[in-house]
Amino acid sequence: MSVVKTRSKRILVAGGAGFLGSHLCERLVSEGHEVLCVDNYFTGRRANVDRMHNHARFELMRHDVTFPLYVEVDEIYNLACPASPVHYQFDPVQTTKTSVHGAINMLGLAKRLRAKILQASTSEVYGDPTVHPQKESYWGNVNPVGFRACYDEGKRCAETLFFDYYRQHQLRIKVMRIFNTYGPRMHPNDGRVVSNFIVQALRNEPITIYGDGSQTRSFCYVDDLIDGMIRLMNSDDDMTGPVNIGNPNEFTIKELAEQVIALTGSRSELVYRELPQDDPTQRQPDISLARKGLGWEPTIELEEGLTKTIDYFDHLLKSDDYR
Repeated sequence: MSVVKTRSKRILVAGGAGFLGSHLCERLVSEGHEVLCVDNYFTGRRANVDRMHNHARFELMRHDVTFPLYVEVDEIYNLACPASPVHYQFDPVQTTKTSVHGAINMLGLAKRLRAKILQASTSEVYGDPTVHPQKESYWGNVNPVGFRACYDEGKRCAETLFFDYYRQHQLRIKVMRIFNTYGPRMHPNDGRVVSNFIVQALRNEPITIYGDGSQTRSFCYVDDLIDGMIRLMNSDDDMTGPVNIGNPNEFTIKELAEQVIALTGSRSELVYRELPQDDPTQRQPDISLARKGLGWEPTIELEEGLTKTIDYFDHLLKSDDYR
């Protein structure tokens, strides 16, 4: 399938002050679009979008997507939801509401405007997979009553809503499943493995590994992820997804820790803790569909991406802005 060329549009990014959202806003503004960034700042930060604050094509609005929003836009990217276990387990009921009510409100807005809408879903819909690597056709292995269910099942329900709006209302939808993404502007206290390891290494603190470190992840640098997201939004209408967007190169958690130590020159030692409930033992995307349908695949290897991310955190931890 071909990727459609874009004209200048007015685009809503829900969750636009977050890690991924801020990179998306910046990319869209650079491509000549008007961007309305909406965020309630639960995990997003104004500092992430400060560099665009006075840009003529950028607008920032404080709003919670669990409440309806009435604006005029051509496209909607729905990224609004805390994405790390530390944050989404802090208020699990609100996390579910953000995924479900937020999806309903964004879909309702898209229906009224006849706007195209993209849902930032997650590899967590696969749960602790029994199929490896994970294809979009795999239905997953999710614990619906566990500690992670507020996020996993919330995102699964959001996907259901998107496809029901597609079938019932002929809404133009895009659903992408994001695999572990990292890069500058990650929150230093979000509990995700890359940010955890880098912060601990830069402080020469023990690096905490949950389990024995043999569980695997596939890490995608943020620039690659944003490129895939925009390609999906700009693809033909019959390319609805879901589409896996991630880096298929697989690493163990211990390998990641050792690479972070080497790149930072840290004196940190590895310490091991009990693996949390329902933590997936393996995660690797099959990106055949993205390659064929979007002409997309990641280009930034882990060492290059980690080096850029380490540089970001090194400056952040030394700055007056760090809290």
